[in-house]
Amino acid sequence: MKSAVENLTPTRVKLDVEVSFEELKPSITEAYTTIGAQVQVPGFRKGKVPNTLIDQRVGRGYVLETAINSGLNGWYQEAVVENKLIPLSRPEVEITEVPDPTGTDGVVKFHVELDIRPEIELPDYAGIEVEVAAVEASEEDTVKALDELRGRFGTLKAEDRPAVEGDFLTIDIAAKIDDVEVDSATDLSYQIGAGNMLDGLDEAATGLSAGEEAIFSTKLAGGEHAGEEAQVTVKVSSVKVRELPEANDDFAQLASEFDTIAELKEDLAKQAAESKTVEQGVEARDKVLEKLVELVEVPVPDSVVADQLEQHFKPENSHGAEEHDTEDHRAEVKENTEKAFRNEIILDAIAEKEEIGVSQAELIDYIVSSASQYGMDPNQFAQMLDSSGQVNMIVGEVRRRKALAAVLGKATVKDSDGAVVDLTDFVSVSSDEEEEIVGEDEVIEPTAVTDPGEVRI
Repeated sequence: MKSAVENLTPTRVKLDVEVSFEELKPSITEAYTTIGAQVQVPGFRKGKVPNTLIDQRVGRGYVLETAINSGLNGWYQEAVVENKLIPLSRPEVEITEVPDPTGTDGVVKFHVELDIRPEIELPDYAGIEVEVAAVEASEEDTVKALDELRGRFGTLKAEDRPAVEGDFLTIDIAAKIDDVEVDSATDLSYQIGAGNMLDGLDEAATGLSAGEEAIFSTKLAGGEHAGEEAQVTVKVSSVKVRELPEANDDFAQLASEFDTIAELKEDLAKQAAESKTVEQGVEARDKVLEKLVELVEVPVPDSVVADQLEQHFKPENSHGAEEHDTEDHRAEVKENTEKAFRNEIILDAIAEKEEIGVSQAELIDYIVSSASQYGMDPNQFAQMLDSSGQVNMIVGEVRRRKALAAVLGKATVKDSDGAVVDLTDFVSVSSDEEEEIVGEDEVIEPTAVTDPGEVRI
């Protein structure tokens, strides 16, 4: 088989393929077998019909068409591998020449147009300079952390007064649309100021005492009426305030492994300092990625954007939200898709250059972390990924994170006061001694790409 590539744009190619008659023969044999199992000829059992009778019944041309259709995808895939292409779109195929049905020679010629992952030139990213905000853990941070810890061991005490921010309420809510109740719930626990239930609930509940109620308008956040305007009645059953335990040695022994409150405070101060370093690390990481994108030109195939727009704006993905498919929203999705694509291409290239792999432990850590975000059991989450064929995508994501950490580890990070920020702990990755399950050449498909699909007549 012969193949050649013509570059149409930096992200689109035309692949010309020529298949000899000798290479076509296995597909012809398979075609006779397939057709022979379908046709009925008096005196012959299915599957035992001679090829000459099949030619008489359906025509030699139909046999060749079936053979070419059967072999086309395999030839295409072989040509893709031979030319080291990474498809990002479904192939558009056109057959330009087929053998003469009356002869026993000839060739199959076809060409395929498809979008491919672009090749990029990486800059010298060692020593990229970024500036982050100067942060320092203060006594207030330690006090806040201690109060949060005390809150976990606090007790709720009923109050006979109007509710204020921070109070814990027991409430009943009922939602109506056009005077028809569409949803309700009783004995819900809610803290004023949490803002995790319905827009407008904090304002409506503030000032209510036990036994009182209020009505407010809001858009429903879930269910079959999500996004619709509703009249919601909230009734307060109880108002409670959280009483915190005294911060002393007894509390330290109850809430931690420390014997004294002084030791506990010292540890909380250390954790606060580490948290500030993480904040700086996240800011530095994001800015390093932004600089990489500025330094590298990454063309984005139109098909990648088009496929994402089509997927995002399917009616079933609107989740009942009004004004889902708007010009501004489409522009936002387009921008986010292009940004994600550029990030992935750059980080994949860095991962290949740095020969970064992914260990079993790293993959497990990522799955466990992701599962917790979705509120799922890690084993069930892993099974879902495996059954949906998304394991390679997850491996690619972990690998890109490591690639970005590698660049960040070589960057020069200073805070706004001019001091060098040590992010050694933030960018640390697993040791090279861990067994890698994926090498640098195996994860090649960005998560934003579409299914390359098959080619058919």
